[in-house]
Amino acid sequence: MVAIIVCAILVLVVAGQLNALSKDCIGVGGGGGSGSFDGGSLNFDFYISSCPQAEAIIFSGVQQAMASDPRMAASLLRLHFHDCFVNGCDASVLLDDTPNLVGEKTAGPNLNSLRGFDVVDGIKTELEMACPDTVSCADVLAIAARDSVVLSGGPTWVVEVGRRDGVTASLSMATANIPAPTSDVATLVHKFQNLGLSTKDMVVLSGAHTIGKARCSSFISRLNGGGIADAAADRIFLQSLQQLCAGSNGTLAHLDLATPATFDNQYYVNLLSGEGLLPSDQVLVNEGGEVGSLVQAYAMDPVLFYEDFAVSMVRMGRLAPPPGSEAEVRRCCRVVN
Repeated sequence: MVAIIVCAILVLVVAGQLNALSKDCIGVGGGGGSGSFDGGSLNFDFYISSCPQAEAIIFSGVQQAMASDPRMAASLLRLHFHDCFVNGCDASVLLDDTPNLVGEKTAGPNLNSLRGFDVVDGIKTELEMACPDTVSCADVLAIAARDSVVLSGGPTWVVEVGRRDGVTASLSMATANIPAPTSDVATLVHKFQNLGLSTKDMVVLSGAHTIGKARCSSFISRLNGGGIADAAADRIFLQSLQQLCAGSNGTLAHLDLATPATFDNQYYVNLLSGEGLLPSDQVLVNEGGEVGSLVQAYAMDPVLFYEDFAVSMVRMGRLAPPPGSEAEVRRCCRVVN
């Protein structure tokens, strides 16, 4: 059976007025204009004339979502990460499977893990009502990620905008490019460097794990003491994890047990005490050189962490699809126009 999942909105504009609104986005019709990606088109005021209320609409949508589900902050931040790591920041992660397209939602790192798609749909609906065919889904993800951090008590930064939405997705690249929770430092560095991001970017962006949750299945090796420099130092922590996960591998645990809903530098403090949840987190503290030094620095200086995190988020947000890739501004983030 062929089915296209409905998502956000179909706006009909007659004589310059919004006459009808349907929340059954069927992914057909015009909108947004097609073209190709221009890697140099990002700037800070792209919507200042065409949709000056865009950031306020997105902020309000994130704020409302977090009010009903505080975990949504981490989920929206993660959507932006997983989008940018696959052919650049083009909202390909939002595309549903159709008879003609296999999306990225069923890739190993995303399946039964990514969430927040309905929040993006709601924000996009509001944007289409205010400024039809103007604000890309990729920009929604970038701005929502920033707002999620700010509303969790973290730093702010000015988001560069002007991205366009891709018309394809890559299940295989999502599987290959997105770091696994079991990755060692060499693998993490390699995957970031493949995208043009540095070792420093890897360490500071890993700090996003100061908020959110993970399933027991993603840190099963930690239950046996894997990745710990001094197992005796955090025996109580491990015992608490073993007790939590005894019932099911699907149980959720806080990535940062100390301040789970606050975006701060506690993530690095936890690593130094052997209380990193994911194996890919705890291995950072066992590494010497630049990686180990950065962990120490961010644990000691929250302001330094905030400053560097903001810079690296802007750098990651500049990851672009290959030149000449077809692009558009989707009316509905789940399907191409």
